[in-house]
Amino acid sequence: MSTFKAIVIEKAEEGAKPATRAALTSFDDANLMDGDVTVRIGYSTINYKDGLAVTGKAPVVRRFPMIAGIDFAGTVESSTHPDWKAGDAVVLNGFGLGETHLGAYAEKARVKGDWLVRLPATLSPHDAMAIGTAGYTAMLCVMALERHGVKPADGPVVVTGATGGVGSVAIAILAKLGFTVHAVTGRPQEANYLKLLGAAEIVAREELTGAVRPLAKERWAAGVDTVGSTVLANLLSMTRYGGAVAACGLAGGMDLPTSVAPFILRGVCLLGIDSVMAPIALRRDAWKRLETDLDRAKLAAMTTEIPLSEVPDAARRLLAGEAKGRIVVKIG
Repeated sequence: MSTFKAIVIEKAEEGAKPATRAALTSFDDANLMDGDVTVRIGYSTINYKDGLAVTGKAPVVRRFPMIAGIDFAGTVESSTHPDWKAGDAVVLNGFGLGETHLGAYAEKARVKGDWLVRLPATLSPHDAMAIGTAGYTAMLCVMALERHGVKPADGPVVVTGATGGVGSVAIAILAKLGFTVHAVTGRPQEANYLKLLGAAEIVAREELTGAVRPLAKERWAAGVDTVGSTVLANLLSMTRYGGAVAACGLAGGMDLPTSVAPFILRGVCLLGIDSVMAPIALRRDAWKRLETDLDRAKLAAMTTEIPLSEVPDAARRLLAGEAKGRIVVKIG
């Protein structure tokens, strides 16, 4: 019998709150799920969804027991997939990892080779997970805005949830691409951190949490929203004619209390961003862009590292709004 360390989520006793419990334990590799590639994991990270899953704050996990963690960087240990061989450095984001398929907070994973992306040559496994799903999602947002035609000359762009993982990386990318970035946050004490990443202006979250008007004063050419709900509704009403908002998060809620006014009177577009099931070609493009369009010094400035044993506590801190930037989990 061969075992390895993993953060495993189990159902709690009936009536217990939360209804699940996560703990570091030993896992028998005989119980790994089907897949044609086995990976020795070096690093993972803590994304917002990981926080929800580990704390049990939302029903992210669909089967039990579940190894948590939605992304990893590691080295192929064995493979029957034609694209991968032992020793290849790989990255995986999403595809149900940590939700329906045993996940990344473990020393080993068995997955489908079709889910994997080759680790970019100039990125270390640590840097890849400093980026993580949050940073990869931020890149997808930026690419969607570019496809819409948004350019730096069009005016300032806004990023909500600015101190979070997606927000932090989005600010750094947009600033490097020449955009004037306005950062929305409820943590004014982090203004220096946001300006270090490239934010030109700090916007108090309260400016986007009030009553939603069908159309408000036009302020931004485009935006990246990680919050949803009232914040997104207000952002849409403040987006300039012909602009667009890339929406990828729901930290503030899944509802959207808006009207059709921004869409039919200003031609604003709402661009939905899904990182979990994104096509592999789009993933490769995003990771290629992350090699060149994300300042490594800024990435380092927004990143902290923890051991696997500290994941449950870090997940609680993240959901409590006590964390900022990116948290890398060292596993191997």
